Amino acid sequence: MAVCRTVNDEVVDGEDFSDAVLVGQRWQRRRFERCLFVDADLHGLQTSGCVFTACDFTLADLGDSSHRGTAFRSCTFRRTTLTGVVMDGCTLLGSMFTECRMRPITLTSTDLTLAGLGGADLREVTLAGLRFVEANLVEANLTKADLRDADLRGARMLATKLQDADLRGARLDADALVQAKLRGAKIDVDTAVAFAAAHGLIVEPSTVDDQ
Repeated sequence: MAVCRTVNDEVVDGEDFSDAVLVGQRWQRRRFERCLFVDADLHGLQTSGCVFTACDFTLADLGDSSHRGTAFRSCTFRRTTLTGVVMDGCTLLGSMFTECRMRPITLTSTDLTLAGLGGADLREVTLAGLRFVEANLVEANLTKADLRDADLRGARMLATKLQDADLRGARLDADALVQAKLRGAKIDVDTAVAFAAAHGLIVEPSTVDDQ
């Protein structure tokens, strides 16, 4: 039977919170390093300015939780419930997401550099302006996602589904433009030119026929 626990320490290192019930708690400026939250009930948790480093959230319930200026660095999210999560000004640097429930989710001003999102279901999610630099998006489903002005440089995007996504202003590498599935995606002129070049086309200005 899970036990209700309260986290009071500002710095927690290596503690096991597996199966703990921590519903609706509010944590501010606390640091957690190498902690286990396996199968923990964190539903409705609110964090502000916290740092989680190399923590394991496998099977945890983070549904309807909110996080402001919080960092999840190199954390593991496996089969984690993230539905209804709100993250603003957060970083998920190097964190890995596997078979997680992620819709709906609200991410604003959040850094997903080096995040592992292979196979993630992010259909119709608003991801505008976010950083996905060198993230793993292989086979992720971003159909109809809003990726306007997103930074996708260096992201791995083999078979990434971007059908009908909004990519206007997004920064993508040539490999992504070749390997991702882009049918119906909205792009700007610069990306259209880059797409043509990535596929071996030569773009030249039109000429006027003198005849």
